[in-house]
Amino acid sequence: MHFEARHTGPDANERAHISRTIGVNDNDDLAQRVVPASILSNEPLNLPSAVSETEVLQLLGDIAARNTVRRSLIGTGYYGTITPPVVLRNVLENPAWYTAYTPYQPEISQGRLEALLNFQTLVLELTGLGLANASLLDESTALAEAVTMAHRGAKSESNTVAVHDDIHPQHLAVLQTRCEPLGITVVTAPLADLVAIDAFCVVVSRPSSSGLVADDSTVRAIVTAASVRGGASVCVVDALASTLLTTPGSLGFDIAVGSAQRFGVPMGFGGPHAAFLAAKESYARTLPGRLVGVSTDTAGRPALRLALQTREQHIRREKATSNICTAQALLANIAGFYAAWHGREGLQAIARRVSSLAHAAAQLARAQGRHDHLGFAFRHGNGAWSQRRSRARCRASPQHAAAPRLFRHGGFQCR
Repeated sequence: MHFEARHTGPDANERAHISRTIGVNDNDDLAQRVVPASILSNEPLNLPSAVSETEVLQLLGDIAARNTVRRSLIGTGYYGTITPPVVLRNVLENPAWYTAYTPYQPEISQGRLEALLNFQTLVLELTGLGLANASLLDESTALAEAVTMAHRGAKSESNTVAVHDDIHPQHLAVLQTRCEPLGITVVTAPLADLVAIDAFCVVVSRPSSSGLVADDSTVRAIVTAASVRGGASVCVVDALASTLLTTPGSLGFDIAVGSAQRFGVPMGFGGPHAAFLAAKESYARTLPGRLVGVSTDTAGRPALRLALQTREQHIRREKATSNICTAQALLANIAGFYAAWHGREGLQAIARRVSSLAHAAAQLARAQGRHDHLGFAFRHGNGAWSQRRSRARCRASPQHAAAPRLFRHGGFQCR
């Protein structure tokens, strides 16, 4: 059966009725009357005849079979990952999840809200900060949102943002585009030079785009210098590396951003992928996006709701903290379920394997006399998740008054 026979638009009888009602003979007559002759073409479209859905799938399969599938080594925030079959089958391929919209009615959206709360809990664990939103469009725009958020609340009179020069190129490009109309100057510099730049915000990538991880003392010095000048500090993190590295919260950062793509989200020809943004609780009122919180229903039972919604989609433009109205919630949920499926120890095991493969590749490059650009990813990670999750615990955050069941099982229980 051809597509047009299944189409939900008007059939031939209905089109004839419409034509009679508006006083035309048919669609062609209508086009002749309303479309200017200077732009109207009377030639038929050069299209093949209609085919059935089965034939279309066969044709598309034939085209796809001509592709040569290779391993992607582009890096820069895009990495091959495995989506657990249970998540693939029950979430990514489930229309109840992939067609879901903003949960405006919490009374019928508790499951989806709990999944987003799980994502927020995961981000808090990875960053060691006190507040996390329910995902953003992608990592590059999340960084731009973080810098503009810092600009709104900074005490510094500087109009400069200092950025670690070893940052993913797309991050820098988006940040420059966003800052230009705001009159913000973007300065890039080596990590060691950031400590001396007078800026309202400093941005540090950890790991950097080339895979290097600066030692904790160097990073703390940069963060402290920015704070003394009345500025804010933003850390761009890798979600998987964060299972082993010292958290941004423990290093003193005000804001942390990153991509959830490594947690089971397919690359999808470049995304976008769900991003996360976490911050100290003092930034609660300027946090972009939306925040799921724990509340109670009319019977006094624990219930979830959107506690903060500051996008243009929800409030007046002049009051909004963001004009990006998509949050990639499906991909955020996949990342949250991925973490719950593997648990703390599983994620750390994956991170160690990735790190060991990076080291092996670097050693092979040296053995062949090639210049080593691979760095030493995760070199400071010792696997001590709980010890490194210092005192910036989510127990201090009212949005997690009740720890989600899912992450109790997955090993991410708030302490």
